[in-house]
Amino acid sequence: MNPSTSTRLGFIGTGTITEAIVTGVLSGDTPAPAIAVSPRSAATAARLAALSDRVCVARDNQHVVDAADMVFLAIRPDVAEEVVRALRFRPAQRVVSLVAAVDHATLRDWIGVPVELVRAVPLPFVASRSGVTAIFPRDSAVEAFFAGLGSAVACRTIEEYDLLATASALMGPYFGIMDHVVGWLQARGLPAESARAYLAPLFASLSTVALTAPSRSLEDLRHEFSTKGGLNEQMFARFREHGGADALTKALDSVLERVRSR
Repeated sequence: MNPSTSTRLGFIGTGTITEAIVTGVLSGDTPAPAIAVSPRSAATAARLAALSDRVCVARDNQHVVDAADMVFLAIRPDVAEEVVRALRFRPAQRVVSLVAAVDHATLRDWIGVPVELVRAVPLPFVASRSGVTAIFPRDSAVEAFFAGLGSAVACRTIEEYDLLATASALMGPYFGIMDHVVGWLQARGLPAESARAYLAPLFASLSTVALTAPSRSLEDLRHEFSTKGGLNEQMFARFREHGGADALTKALDSVLERVRSR
């Protein structure tokens, strides 16, 4: 479902994630709400405005805040303070921060008035309404909004939120692993397009199994998909023996340390 048409949306920052969210909202079955996007990244803003007459390109960032009930901060951390401090928000206005490196206390200080502040980690897949989004704290309106773009996980604590933000960094390694295996297969004579055409559905099917069998532990699934003495068992054993699991743990720890060091 789309957010209520009475809930006006505004986006400060018009980059990849804003484009994905707006695209997902506009692709719903119900009428879209009014959407204001900031004029920065003019090409993206114009592209979104061309999708629907429900999207307008605002005069400036303050126009976005004035026109919206739910304001999304989709700006880079290095310019966030300058941008946010310059804006005048309304008390009790709902503000959704997509800025990964700035915590609640800092954002509240920059905003300067008591708003309903929620942080979220939407992924690009919201464009096709298949994204999973972590939010904190729990907020029924924001949770419903992102559930309409796939699914939402409302975290009970900031610690939970930081952990899911860390896990979201697995997108790069996912494609990196696939790319490495495609390269390995290609080096041994398999055309790259054939390797990718095989691996992508394989990975997708494994994810489907994990999604549709939530009561099964992942370890049980690994054993089920690894015949005793078979190739899958051998692959995981060598991966672990040669430091693959340790490297993954160290990478996760390093990202979590960065997430919590703000």
